[in-house]
Amino acid sequence: MKLKILPPLVMVIFGFLMYLLNRFLPVGQFDFFGRRELSIALFGLALLVIFISIAQFVFAQTTTNPINLNKTSRLVTNGIFKYSRNPMYLGMLLMLLGYGLKLGNAFNTLLAAGFVYYMNHFQIAKEEKALTQLFGKEYRNYCKATRRWF
Repeated sequence: MKLKILPPLVMVIFGFLMYLLNRFLPVGQFDFFGRRELSIALFGLALLVIFISIAQFVFAQTTTNPINLNKTSRLVTNGIFKYSRNPMYLGMLLMLLGYGLKLGNAFNTLLAAGFVYYMNHFQIAKEEKALTQLFGKEYRNYCKATRRWF
């Protein structure tokens, strides 16, 4: 794969853009009862999803590195991967949504959507192509049975 930006770095970049948008855009602020608690819950859920995903890769003895997919030794399709083909990226999205709630600026949802767009077109599409080459019909069947995000 030619892409060299690690997805956690992409998430940090989008998080920084959320901070900048919140800091310098004078409109879009919102608040509601339980916003802080919902933000914490989303962040906690994100950490849980990411932890479970990584643990499954470790137990399957395959790589978690999305840059070098040639080291992928197994296709993980059970557990959390039965419900999402990309639970690590879903966890990152949940982190961004939780952070956006913490900041309280409605326009941050646009940046979260931008993260999804970026990941779909610049990361996931290349991963899917590489995994199709590695696992062929098994991976294509998995894609038919399991949604990309959730």
